[in-house]
Amino acid sequence: MHSAGSRLHRRYATIAGAVTSAALVAVVVAPAHAGPTVPEVTARAETPPLFDDEDGGNASADDPAIWRDPKNPAHSLVLGTAKVGGLRVYDLAGREVQSLPSPKPPSTDDEPGRLNNVDVIDGTDLALAADRGRDKLVIYRVDPHRKPGPVTDITADDASPYIFSADQDEVNKQATAYGLASWKDRRTGRVYAVVTQELTNRVALLELTKPAADGTIGYRKIRTVGFPTTFELPDHTTWTPCEEPGEQPYLEGMRVDPANGVLYAGQENVGVWRINADLTGRPTLIDKVRDYGVPYTQDPATGECVPGEDPGFGGKHLVADVEGITLIERPDGSGHLVVSSQGDSTFAMYDRDPAKGNKFTAGFRVGAGSGENAIDGADGTDSLEIVNKPFGNRYPQGLAVFQDGIDTPEVAGPDGEPREGSNYKYVDLRDLATATGLNFR
Repeated sequence: MHSAGSRLHRRYATIAGAVTSAALVAVVVAPAHAGPTVPEVTARAETPPLFDDEDGGNASADDPAIWRDPKNPAHSLVLGTAKVGGLRVYDLAGREVQSLPSPKPPSTDDEPGRLNNVDVIDGTDLALAADRGRDKLVIYRVDPHRKPGPVTDITADDASPYIFSADQDEVNKQATAYGLASWKDRRTGRVYAVVTQELTNRVALLELTKPAADGTIGYRKIRTVGFPTTFELPDHTTWTPCEEPGEQPYLEGMRVDPANGVLYAGQENVGVWRINADLTGRPTLIDKVRDYGVPYTQDPATGECVPGEDPGFGGKHLVADVEGITLIERPDGSGHLVVSSQGDSTFAMYDRDPAKGNKFTAGFRVGAGSGENAIDGADGTDSLEIVNKPFGNRYPQGLAVFQDGIDTPEVAGPDGEPREGSNYKYVDLRDLATATGLNFR
């Protein structure tokens, strides 16, 4: 995922031509122009800042995942990607308990490992990470009793070499593995992952192989599909969001609902899609960004696109980029889909049930606390994770973890200049329920 501000202002372009498969998707959200006022919740803990500079090991917080210890929930762990800085493991107080480096490049001329997204497979001791630097999947095992650290890389040496690239030269161009979601099929017990490709509209379905005698696990690719890039508007014109030359509107934030095998995927400058997790069938666009359908002309001097008049075809709740997606699962099978609206640092919540059209239910933001030792809010959030189960006395009803793209206060570097840090914020799920007025129990 992108750091706050890196893709919040993009170039846009309009195109004319044949209507793609996106024309088959119903438009379901009314137009909107002004941003809503949403309730705030504050964090109770945060992790140490990561710094994307040489002294900080080029580490940048991006995507959290929560591993809940079924035997001792108070000893559960939070995993967080640090991109080139590897994978960090934290306890429920936000303290770092382990740091795993990114995988090494094949040679000094190749791109290093860059862990972009991480996901814990529900009900297992496995975690997966998308290695954006090497276009691979990294597989970890979590054992809270293991010394010197609870997380171990168990990726098989003979695992599929690349997810999207044909060779190392293509890998070095970095149109590689990006977003990630995983799940365990409740009927077969098989474990799958869905991975998006940076810079394109492609998404791949992978299946984990059975553990080898030495405990390592590999994966194989089942299929790759492309999401729509051109959209028919209600006025019968066609539109595509602006990207850099050679790029397509691509996806990153994803979540699979294991109860029904539905994948929710965020196309960053378009909106949120719903599709079968095995990537069969047609995708449905359940909500759109506010500037969906806005025409643009390109300034020949700067290369920037200048927006035209808003035709009012966009949604009300999401400001590009659409980023992280997670679920709040209630014990009765209901719940909420939660989506990061990075452009205005808010979060949109939708009904979990596709039969109800994934209707919008609430919005909120993670704001700054008050007092001398108050924790700042979550700004430009790339990703989030929420588990609606008890975690001991700290979080007796559940835990929500949010990436903060701009951690404050700033810390001075060795040269005295301020360093821009990023980290993860911990929110008590009881506080989120109170702020939104929703019942998660």
